[in-house]
Order: sequence, then C-alpha cells, then structure tokens
Amino acid sequence: MNPLKIVFASSEVIPFAKTGGLADVSASLPSAMASLGHQVQIVMPMYRSVIEGNFKLKLMDSSIEVPYRGQLLKAKVYHAKMGPNLSIYFIRRDEFFDRSGLYRLPEGDYFDNPDRFIFFSRGALHLLKLMGFQPDIIHCNDWQTSLVPVYLKSLYKDDPFFRSTRTIFTIHNLAYQGVFPKEYMDVSGLPWELFSIQGLEYYGQMNFMKGGIMLADIITTVSEKYAQEVRTPEFGYGLDGVLRDRSADIYGVLNGVDYSEWNPETDSHIAANYSAKDLSGKEKCKEALMKILELKGPEHYPIIGMISRLADQKGFDLLAEAVDELLKLELFLVLLGQGEEKYEKRFLEEGKKHRGRLGVRIAFDGVLAHRIEAGADMFLMPSRYEPCGLNQMYSLKYGTIPIVRATGGLDDTIKEFNPETGKGNGFKFAKYSSKALIDKIKKALALYQNRELWLKLVKNAMKEDFSWERSALKYQDIYHQALSKV
Repeated sequence: MNPLKIVFASSEVIPFAKTGGLADVSASLPSAMASLGHQVQIVMPMYRSVIEGNFKLKLMDSSIEVPYRGQLLKAKVYHAKMGPNLSIYFIRRDEFFDRSGLYRLPEGDYFDNPDRFIFFSRGALHLLKLMGFQPDIIHCNDWQTSLVPVYLKSLYKDDPFFRSTRTIFTIHNLAYQGVFPKEYMDVSGLPWELFSIQGLEYYGQMNFMKGGIMLADIITTVSEKYAQEVRTPEFGYGLDGVLRDRSADIYGVLNGVDYSEWNPETDSHIAANYSAKDLSGKEKCKEALMKILELKGPEHYPIIGMISRLADQKGFDLLAEAVDELLKLELFLVLLGQGEEKYEKRFLEEGKKHRGRLGVRIAFDGVLAHRIEAGADMFLMPSRYEPCGLNQMYSLKYGTIPIVRATGGLDDTIKEFNPETGKGNGFKFAKYSSKALIDKIKKALALYQNRELWLKLVKNAMKEDFSWERSALKYQDIYHQALSKV
C-alpha cells in the first residue's frame, strides 16, 4: 500500500493548545498515521499559548496571503518536526489568535470567531500551496475547520493543485456547530448559491458544521455509538436529518489512547510507578494525591476523581444536585477542570464547605491530571452525552475504575462488572438523574469493600487495550475509501 500525503487541520493540538479531547486526538492520530508510514502534516492556529510556550519553532521564509473581506491578509508560518514523517505548521495572525483563550473568555465566546476560523480554514489551503504539499487527504475536525471541504468543492474545485484531494470531516461534538449570521457568507467568500437547504443555510443562518457534513467526502464520529446517536433527534442537535441523508458515508471510529503518555508503568508525573502485577505504587500515588489536595479522613475511603470541562454536557447539573448526599458517604471526591462560570463558583464553594473531603482545582493542569488518574480509586463521568471520552480509557489503564453514564463512547468502552462471572471493567448507569448516579456510586462503594473482587475488577481494567494502532488502521481504510470516490 503506497504511503499517503495526509493533512490534519485542527483548532487545537497538545501540547500547544487544549480545551478538550480534540487536542489529544489531533496529536495522537497524526502520530499513529505517521507510524504507519504515511507523510503527515498538522496545521493549527498560532495562539498565545504557542507564542509563549517556549516551543522550538522555525519561521518559514515566506508568508501566506489569505483572501479576507475583499483584501489579502498576510500571515506568518512557523513549523516544527514532531517525529518521523510528522510535522506541524502554525498560522500566525495575532489580531485573530494572540488571545488568552482559544475560543472564549469566561463571560462568553469571542464575537469574531467566524472571522478567525474562516481565515484559518482558507489560510490552511494557501499554506499547502506555499509548501508544495499536495495532499491526498485533508482530515478536518469540528466546526472550526469544517469550511475546508466547502472551499474545496466550490472556490478551489478547478484548482489543479487539489484535483486529487479528498476530505474527511470528523464530528467530535455535534453540539458545537458554528452557527452565525448569514452575512458571514460574504466574509467567507463562498458563493451565495451554497446558502441553501442543501448547503450551509440553517434556519436563516450560516452553519459551518453543516457545510462540512454536506460536502466532505466521508464523515466520521469518535465512537461507533455516537455515529448512531447523531442520526437521532435526541442527539442530532437539528442536523440529524442531514446526517441520516449521508448515512452511507458515516463511520464511527473510537478514539485511541497514547500509551506512551498515559501508562502508570512509565508515567514520570506520578509519585510511584506501578503495574497490574504490582499495585503497591498505586497506594503511594493515593497518599500523594491526598496531600496535594489536602484531603483529610480515613485513608481506607476511596477517592473518586473527575477531570473535566465544567459544563452541563459533562453532567455537572447532576453532580451539583448530588454532591451533598455523596459526601455523606465514605468517600473523597476530587475535581480538576475549568468551564462554565456557574459551576466554577459552585464547586469552589462546595470545596470550602466540604474541606478535607472534596478537593477542587479550577485550572487546566496536565501534571495534576496524571496524578488524579493514578491516585484515585474510581473515576466519575456522568455525561449527558459523550461522543467518545478519553478519561475513562486513561482510567482503565491506571486501574482507576470508571463510573459512567451509558452514552456514546462511554457505553462502547465500559462494560458493567458482574461479580458472579468476574467479567467487566467498570460501572455504568442509563437514566440521566442524580438518583441513578448516587445509586451506582453506592454499588461501586459496596464492591470496593470486597478486596478480592475489587482487585479482580482493577486487573480487568488494566488489561484493556485502546491503543491508537487499531483506530489508525480503520482510518487508513476510510482514507482509501475516500480516495476511491469520483
């Protein structure tokens, strides 16, 4: 099989910028594709976090000129090598990207987000021409890059440089679609005939993600269950009909885990390394976590961890209802994340009220995330919906038992533990309610008291393998299917 030229267009990539799982996937999947022998480039905006991040980047000799609002705007381009067959390129235009947040401030989204990602999407295509890198596949991710397939099927359809290029569009989270006033059609430079029910029009507005869904060659979601869910009214967020129309071109591919980064046997961030054969290091990690988050109480109480964006989607309305009752139980709760202001304030207050039993850090802290995965006994993900989820897969590797709601990728990856058969890797509940959440945690606490069964469950969890290799091979097949399209 001949190696492909693949470009990943993403609005965030670790370690350069991150708000969620998209950043993890946008680093790990390109790396996995490069390890299969393909020539891979990543393109992302150059945010303040990149400028100030002390990364070793090189400035390209030439700038790109991007059509925008009737003029040509210049942008500098920086790049870095990330490994064999893998490089990353940054488009720098400070008026758009040199900001404290990627998409928003605590009080709301940036007003010019459509301008920013119109510029980035079109700039990515001009960068490829400047580089002379003629891609077989451009893999676009979420609404921020969803106009790339639209541009290729319209303004650039007769450009010989892109004649053989095909597009994949991955939906990481359908709830965020990039819906803006129709006047942004003029800003985008796209022809107005695309503002139709078969194009970007959505209840009189311009829907970026709808354009990607309509015009990409193939659409993927980040789990098999989510590929089914997005075609239903409950989870389709108004685009379920469009997605049903494209059912033949939709594939669910579960995200993978980068075990070079997430592995308790080699993790340099944690207090002690450990494995399924020798779990003694996990006790040391728990002791260290209790000190870091100033937890006080019986050490035999289990720690339940959460690392999450604080949002309704992630089940924080349920947690807010349940937190007082949960902390009457024999457990500690630790929470790391940022998000909606109402939840940041609420859980800081709860942390003060339940000092010693509830540890709260409102921050993005990659090192502490590793320490929570290693030091906690259980990991809670009560999501209203979860396209894939990564932390439940990290938790399995660390022997930190997931308690999840049965939706999307959580349902695909977590199997309810059966004490009679000894099979399963975690706990899950179906009904979206605080009572269902509390009842399932009580069940987990009861099993935790049976050390023999708990150890069996931990070892089951640590045997699971969600490495990227399997997912990358599926994407490789999907890329070739895209290339076969006329």
